[in-house]
Amino acid sequence: MRWLGGAAVALATVVLLTSCSGAAQPNGAQTTSATAGTEGHGAHGKAAAPPPAAPLRASERFVNLTLPQPYRPAAPSGATDEYRCFLVDPKLTDRAFLTGSQFLPQNTDIVHHAIIFQVGPDKAEAARSLDAGTPGEGWTCFGNAGIDDGAWIGHWAPGADETLLTQKVGYPMPPGSQLIMQVHYNLLATEGKSADTDQSAIRLRLTDGKADLKPLVTAQLVAPIELPCTAEESGPLCDREAAVRDVVHRFGDQAGETVTGLNRFCNDAKPPSASATQHCERKMQGNGTVYAVAGHMHLLGRSIKVELNPGTPGARNLLDIPNYNFDEQAIRPLAKPVTVKAGDTLKVTCTHDAGLRRQLPALRDLPARYVVWGEGTADEMCLGLLIMSPTS
Repeated sequence: MRWLGGAAVALATVVLLTSCSGAAQPNGAQTTSATAGTEGHGAHGKAAAPPPAAPLRASERFVNLTLPQPYRPAAPSGATDEYRCFLVDPKLTDRAFLTGSQFLPQNTDIVHHAIIFQVGPDKAEAARSLDAGTPGEGWTCFGNAGIDDGAWIGHWAPGADETLLTQKVGYPMPPGSQLIMQVHYNLLATEGKSADTDQSAIRLRLTDGKADLKPLVTAQLVAPIELPCTAEESGPLCDREAAVRDVVHRFGDQAGETVTGLNRFCNDAKPPSASATQHCERKMQGNGTVYAVAGHMHLLGRSIKVELNPGTPGARNLLDIPNYNFDEQAIRPLAKPVTVKAGDTLKVTCTHDAGLRRQLPALRDLPARYVVWGEGTADEMCLGLLIMSPTS
């Protein structure tokens, strides 16, 4: 997954309120069922069908949107991943709030994940022009949705079924809003081209706009990836500079800018330090309430943690997954909402394991590489997500 704006990465990581399906354990800690071996990694691309929709609540309705035409992905630049954005219109004529969503991948053999962005009516024409000016369905969109000011309002990855919060909260959806479905197609098995098509859909749960709901935002906590080859591995891509050039070749200049920006922001621009574990801290820029959390890595991920005010008497874990499972990426409601204040510190920490590369069927035939932050299934990410409301 990729949720940063290229050269603006250092600023984008500090989106923490400058304005603006499992139950949680005590203190918000979370665990999964994966063991320390490869369990939880090998089932990538075989997501189960989503469960039936929970009943509608007062003032809610469902709106179902499907890609206009089946799409046959093909990765650019000799890569094995394509990020494609599709414009869909919920046809809102009145104010509404999004209180739940379920992305419905039609072809789970090639759909790796999806992010849903909302663009307001002031950006709708730009989105329509981009769509109309690009051959075929949608447009290529490594790095972001291709439209400025798109608001993240939902996502899907294996295990991330619809999560309903019990509090009176929702994502604002002004009349005339458009949605952009960014779909990551994983084409490792077909060497970058697919004979299959995909026509995924999304089910929106919308209020009638009359309810007095607190507005939600999705805040992103990212950390760099600086994962060296194992002692048993060798090859040209085990050199960091060569690996960065390869990421840029596959995904464009913004990929290299992201790697540089993350090191500048999270490591004070000091020389990168190769290690299986990386972290990043940032300060809250405003006040808010956190209702739910999620974490995302790729197939080499071992553990992920999000901490509030680490090293202080009031420190607490908002998310703690000591045995990360790619197929269990559910949004996790906190047992009790957590208040955060301007000046608080949030820290995300990820541990990856390059040794998994030789054990996993999806990766074992690929050349060894020094892994940095990248868009592809064989690359890695470290991302914590906070579903929260800003407060004055």
